[in-house]
Amino acid sequence: MEQTLPKTQYAIQLVGPDELKLNSEKEACQPGPYQVVAKVEAVGLCFSDLKLLKQFDQHARKSEVLSGVDASVLSEVSSYKPKSEPTVPGHEACAVIVAVGEKVRHHHAGQKVLIQTDYRWLKTAASNAAFGYNFEGALQEYVVMDERIYVDPDRDESFLIPVEKELSASAIALVEPWACVESSYVTAERNTILAGSKLLVVADAGHAVEGLAASFASNGKPAAITVVCADAAQLESVKAAGIEVTTAELSTLADEAFDDIVYFGAQKDTIETLNDKLAAKGIINIALGNKTIGQEVCVGVGRTHYGLTRWVGTTGSNAAESYQNIPATGELRQGDTALVVGAAGPMGQMHVIRLICSGIDGISIVGTDFDDERLASLNAKADRLADERGVGLSLVNPKTNPVNEKFSYFAIMAPVGPLVAQAVKDSADGAIINIFAGIPATVKQDLDLDTYIANRCFMFGTSGSTLDDMKIVLNKVVSGQLDTNLSVDAVCGMAGAIDGIRAVENRTLAGKIIVYPQLKELPLTPLETLGEKVPDVAAKLENGIWTQAAEAELLKSAG
Repeated sequence: MEQTLPKTQYAIQLVGPDELKLNSEKEACQPGPYQVVAKVEAVGLCFSDLKLLKQFDQHARKSEVLSGVDASVLSEVSSYKPKSEPTVPGHEACAVIVAVGEKVRHHHAGQKVLIQTDYRWLKTAASNAAFGYNFEGALQEYVVMDERIYVDPDRDESFLIPVEKELSASAIALVEPWACVESSYVTAERNTILAGSKLLVVADAGHAVEGLAASFASNGKPAAITVVCADAAQLESVKAAGIEVTTAELSTLADEAFDDIVYFGAQKDTIETLNDKLAAKGIINIALGNKTIGQEVCVGVGRTHYGLTRWVGTTGSNAAESYQNIPATGELRQGDTALVVGAAGPMGQMHVIRLICSGIDGISIVGTDFDDERLASLNAKADRLADERGVGLSLVNPKTNPVNEKFSYFAIMAPVGPLVAQAVKDSADGAIINIFAGIPATVKQDLDLDTYIANRCFMFGTSGSTLDDMKIVLNKVVSGQLDTNLSVDAVCGMAGAIDGIRAVENRTLAGKIIVYPQLKELPLTPLETLGEKVPDVAAKLENGIWTQAAEAELLKSAG
């Protein structure tokens, strides 16, 4: 049953770079024919919100939509706020649909939904459209969403995922950030040369060219091969693959032009040049030919996260050996020893808890952080879980307790290049390095590629999540395998939302902040102080953990 909508509402608006305001009289719109209006039940604050806060109209997802939907449709969507138009941030959301237009096909009034925010089919100049960026997000009481925007046209599937009404709004809202974590473990990795790709093969003098054809994908060969080689024998080895070959000089090749690069050699300068030739989602494979580089190499670690580029190698001459080092996904393996760097921050806590709850046998986890209070907060949440599941867990401050051991898995939460370099130095054989933090795409870092290749390391990154990732996490929540509320460290209403965003910016809280837009006056309230302000709510916590019962008690004041 549809409810009567108010004419105005409370909303947090971003009106310029680092300019947030609480608007108590923002218009609450009625739905158009293809639109729904949803009442926002809960929204989590995210570190990604800060990127929008600082960049505003310079953010890649705040720019205009260039393709994927007609301009006439965009003109009908009141929540479309590209470029310098004020927008409403907030993309980790649970909402209830309260009004629908007559042409809406996928939803009805009364549905509780989890919002997937990443509209990858709607392209901007450098990214894609997203809820909470160039489409208004959830830091308001009511949000208008258009079915021509939030339905994936290729799958005819809505990005509003129906959920059980019995689940807490906070647990649902937090599926989104947890899905970003999940994505980094379940995203499939390519382990062959891409069918139909542009392949670059570079061979130094004295290096045999081996294993190319054995590296091709089972569903097809590369479309063309560009070759930069030292002698005729190397060229003939490439031609034996039976594909059109073009010879060239390395200096003449365009940057980011090749989906796959195979280098038979061990020259630092050549590798650094090839780094720039690799296209997004490309793989560079270095066959050292039983030689060593002998010095660190400057590698684009930022593009590993944002450009999804990958680096592999072999100490021998057979290029096919390198691809065997690529795991099927970024998931932990049985018996892995994992290091989570920056473990006590909001996303680090999720990684630690996700690993503990993964059900993978024989794993052990070391979590590091420089903040002792944050470590204590994480320990209070994770220690019992680890004991129950038989997972070895050690949480340490490396300033006072240096970590001097090798690890087979690394999850890096801070966008700092030297942490990747340290992971390579501390790698065990077959180590996986999960560059989860968004190191800026332009950042390069000196890495010991000799150790990286000798230890058969694989570093990777992911950005955001997919609809399927969110469904995986939602199923874990519904089944009881995972409690996303373990992340919650503070709650607030609209009056505390800006303070909450600043707390994220200043890293003053270890976990997530949940905003309840229907609570207008509640200030930012850490869970540890609930007893002072709302004792009836604090009484509903379980061992200091946010619960559905605590949420229900808190929301009684909203009517």
